[in-house]
Amino acid sequence: MVNQQQTNNSAQLEDLTAALTAARNMQQDWLNYGLNFVHIYVEDVESDWLESWGDDEISNPLFDTIKDFLVSDDDVAIKIRKYVGDTSLFDLAVDLEECLRISRENDKTSAVKEVLANDIDFDIDDLELLDLANNFVDRCYPKNSESRTIEV
Repeated sequence: MVNQQQTNNSAQLEDLTAALTAARNMQQDWLNYGLNFVHIYVEDVESDWLESWGDDEISNPLFDTIKDFLVSDDDVAIKIRKYVGDTSLFDLAVDLEECLRISRENDKTSAVKEVLANDIDFDIDDLELLDLANNFVDRCYPKNSESRTIEV
């Protein structure tokens, strides 16, 4: 326990030293170059970045699909909302989106089942949970032409 605390303290001290060194270097560059020091630290300073702020937000269609599904009147979405109770639907959508990015089909369903199991407020039959996860994947994930098989 004492060794771990000393290791944490030394790691924090190293982080603080690195931050102070970076701040001193930046201050020295400011003194040497005046306001032109910004060109050293900021890429594309003279562009229209302020006018176009927020225009470059990346759209994530899969995440949008999941969010829309979770608030829909679909039977599966209603069951999920009932089971997760007070869990934030946004946080749930973030976790479920990560699950659907898994490359293997069987792993997607297993990951969704795990996320739902962690967020469900009460006990649910394992088979019912698997069915719920499978239905969610079927509705939210774009299907390929090949059929899916689920290993239990």
